[in-house]
Amino acid sequence: MNIGIVCYPTFGGSGVVATELAKTLAKKGHNIHMMSYAKPARLDTLETGITYHEVSINSYPLFEYPPYDLALATQMVNLIEYQDLDLLHVHYALPHATSAYLAKQIMAEKARHVPVITTLHGTDITLVGSDPSYKHVVEFSIDKSDGVTAVSEYLKKETYERFNIKQDIKVIPNFIDLDRFKKSNKSHFKKAICPNDEKVIVHVSNFRKVKRVPEVITVFAKILESGIESKLLLVGDGPDRQKAEQQCRDLGICEHVRFLGKLEQVEDVLSIADLFLIPSGSETFGLAALEAMSCSVPVISSNIGGLPEVNIHGETGYLCDLDDVECMAEYGVKILSDADLHAKMAANARKQAERYNQDVVVEEYERFYEDVSAKLLHSV
Repeated sequence: MNIGIVCYPTFGGSGVVATELAKTLAKKGHNIHMMSYAKPARLDTLETGITYHEVSINSYPLFEYPPYDLALATQMVNLIEYQDLDLLHVHYALPHATSAYLAKQIMAEKARHVPVITTLHGTDITLVGSDPSYKHVVEFSIDKSDGVTAVSEYLKKETYERFNIKQDIKVIPNFIDLDRFKKSNKSHFKKAICPNDEKVIVHVSNFRKVKRVPEVITVFAKILESGIESKLLLVGDGPDRQKAEQQCRDLGICEHVRFLGKLEQVEDVLSIADLFLIPSGSETFGLAALEAMSCSVPVISSNIGGLPEVNIHGETGYLCDLDDVECMAEYGVKILSDADLHAKMAANARKQAERYNQDVVVEEYERFYEDVSAKLLHSV
């Protein structure tokens, strides 16, 4: 199939999933055309079978904010016409699903019918989409899609509760490359960071407020206070980094904390990790947790959103109530001080991650593409 995939280019979950989906589909023989205003973070421009199309936005004095949604719709039309796209798969409702609907209507005038599939990822429903300024557009765009998926049961439930949606929503979870994300021997790396064989605690995020990076540091400080020699590795960057650095200075723990910034090969860090912390205030799936689990790392997370679907309490790690740093610290000490428990949870974490095997989930997307395309063909 010739498939157009639209996503945001950022390090966030939706962009990562869309890009990894594109890579896997291309390896299976599909021709993929990716569209965004910048090259997606995980996309290698030399990938065979994938063509990246930048959506150009021209500035005019009339527009204080150039209309990206219209430029995107135009790019979609161009690719449907000149690359003979069979299907559009847009990740994130706004404005991608809206632009896809407009492109679809333009092509219908030319008797060219291309199915649109919308994948909901999280804040497009729980935050942006719930804004009264956008609510009606989100409802309309989702209902006018030919197929809709959500990355977790939690997100499907939230979508139906927040919006008057008539469209069926199929849950197709996020997925993991089990060959890439697996524990590998990085002893030289660990020795450089932990010369005294300290335990390694890791957090990966975009350092936005919702990720609660200050809580990660508070939990780590409490684990240190318990007497467990350990290091905290923080991967990522964002608005709360400066605040987090100052917090480390105030607590006097800077020598135990490393800010690694944005990393492409995050699996190298996860391979030396003993524990992963994710105290987020909102996670519709928890892709960062899944990547850690695939590298055999037990996880301590908040019990919100889709995290309980991924991190199984008492098996792959532990769940705590939102903002309960005492709970997280206690469980952290428990895991790091009991070698047998740690080994058991590490094995369970990898086993749980295998349920989200990339090849299996991508095949589910392919079947969904075929079903939606066949249904549209019969309705025309």
